[in-house]
Amino acid sequence: MNILLTGTTGQLGHDVLNEINLRGHNPIVLTRDELNLASLSDIKNTIISHNPDSIIHCAAYTQVDLAEDNKDICQTINSLAVKEIALGAKELNIPLIYLSTDYIFDGNKSSPYKEDDLANPINIYGKTKYEGELYIKNIMDKYFIVRISWVFGQNGNNFVKSMLKLSKEKKELSVVDDQIGSPTYTKDLAPLLIDMVESDKYGIYHATNEGFCSWYEFAKEAFKYKEITISLNPIKTSQYPTKAKRPLNSKLSKCKLSASGFKPLRHWKEALHDYIDTL
Repeated sequence: MNILLTGTTGQLGHDVLNEINLRGHNPIVLTRDELNLASLSDIKNTIISHNPDSIIHCAAYTQVDLAEDNKDICQTINSLAVKEIALGAKELNIPLIYLSTDYIFDGNKSSPYKEDDLANPINIYGKTKYEGELYIKNIMDKYFIVRISWVFGQNGNNFVKSMLKLSKEKKELSVVDDQIGSPTYTKDLAPLLIDMVESDKYGIYHATNEGFCSWYEFAKEAFKYKEITISLNPIKTSQYPTKAKRPLNSKLSKCKLSASGFKPLRHWKEALHDYIDTL
């Protein structure tokens, strides 16, 4: 299978590329110059010219706080470019995997969000990613919308790397303890995405590692596993103001994943330990 993959320089794209090669598929890797998501007029024709069998779209504008002041470029990349990709996939009659986010929800629900729960994003990043979802649903039939959260992987910066780095510079850290969600290890997610693209079980899925935690608990587990002694203080979101609002509840229900026969990802603690061992 010829799989067109975007975002290969990112955390997820890097691991998806490795998995594509491991499974014996042929990756079509386009550089930012070859597929410029900010140049909408070229996207559809570029995709059609490469004639892939499927598309996995990992690239996105992910600077959540910067997006608040850069709405236009964020919307172009996360929404309008997705529309063009969907139009290209539709014309070729091929499936598309689109990576979305927990940030399409407002976080006011007490229980985990299901795939068909009402979206109500509270920041620009979440709004543009949800717009991308809507374009895909309106244009295509053969799609996988995969919502993930709290991503960490080898190829790039993430929360875990930041915490471990800060622990070398500071004796005390304060981390938010009232935002609850699930970390997503890209090494675990990548095989699932290839399982999906090899199937015809289209639809919307939530795919994160099993279990829930706060950012504070996530950091605490990383320090515990690394045997790092540091004073770690739990704080409220209100004590750590950011440009973009974050949902307090980012818990995603993965029931549909299992119901469709896909293997759930392992527990986030096991994934975190594995990740730290590779650093």
